[in-house]
Amino acid sequence: MEVYSFFKYQNIEDLLLTKHTPQGYILYRALASFTFKPFMEEFLKHDNREVYVVGIDESVKSGYSHVALLTSAMRREGVKVEYASLLATNQVNYSGKSLAYRLKNPREFIYRGRKDIEVILVDDIITTGTTLKEAEDVLSKSGVTVLFSLTLADVKV
Repeated sequence: MEVYSFFKYQNIEDLLLTKHTPQGYILYRALASFTFKPFMEEFLKHDNREVYVVGIDESVKSGYSHVALLTSAMRREGVKVEYASLLATNQVNYSGKSLAYRLKNPREFIYRGRKDIEVILVDDIITTGTTLKEAEDVLSKSGVTVLFSLTLADVKV
């Protein structure tokens, strides 16, 4: 699966670390507005099929879901957002954890969205890719094809 990121993690780390704060709501909306929104507009100029957007674990924490802010910016005619359709049943925190830890403690996603669709998978940060891979596997079992993934930031770039 191809993964496209808008930033290097270290370039916006301070902004990303606000995600569970009131300031994070404002910052994530702004980041989504000038990254995910224009990306989707450009994508639709070159691809007119109906496409869906699925955010990874759009659970509400601290009053909002930071991933839902990203997926909301992508909504427009011809694009349908499947809000909170892919949720983790294991709320393990991966921050600062090794690949071995992540593999030993999967997120255990459940997908409750539409079947037999093509989606763009969205998350805020890619570190090792294990979360995106696990999400893709769960979606595939529901007949969902992931076209590619979008993230705000990539730790390894």
